[in-house]
Amino acid sequence: MAYAVIRVRGSVGVKRDIADTLKMLRLHKVNHCVIVPENEHYIGMVKKVKDFVTYGEIDNETFEKLILKRGRLAGNNRVSEEIVKESTDLSVSEFAEKVMAGEIKLKDTEVKPVFRLHPPRKGYDKEGIKRPFSVGGALGYRAGKINDLIIKMM
Repeated sequence: MAYAVIRVRGSVGVKRDIADTLKMLRLHKVNHCVIVPENEHYIGMVKKVKDFVTYGEIDNETFEKLILKRGRLAGNNRVSEEIVKESTDLSVSEFAEKVMAGEIKLKDTEVKPVFRLHPPRKGYDKEGIKRPFSVGGALGYRAGKINDLIIKMM
């Protein structure tokens, strides 16, 4: 299983250790998304920056759509099924499953590890980006609801 981590808040007023952690996660700008494996190192990093990001478990179907719609190669070229087939000898769905299982890393392929998303259509939830998801905001852990947010942002 893998987590999708989306940066929600900007860089003004961010403490240095949190800014460094966001850099390590490759979340340099708002609305950037990365896929991280489920291990204690990444989970610790994500929990440290929970007040600036939202995260949850991404499913295979949403990850396939994310690769095809927002995935980029070097030179800002789009990812297509043919390119994935040429570089990995796998279909997009098989490629997504292997990345989710941790057998393949995005940085080992030609696909860039950061997905640049749009702001969500119809906005975040009613409380905005300053409150945690548990009280109606947009920050922190949101489990499987991350898939709905990613679809709103594609």
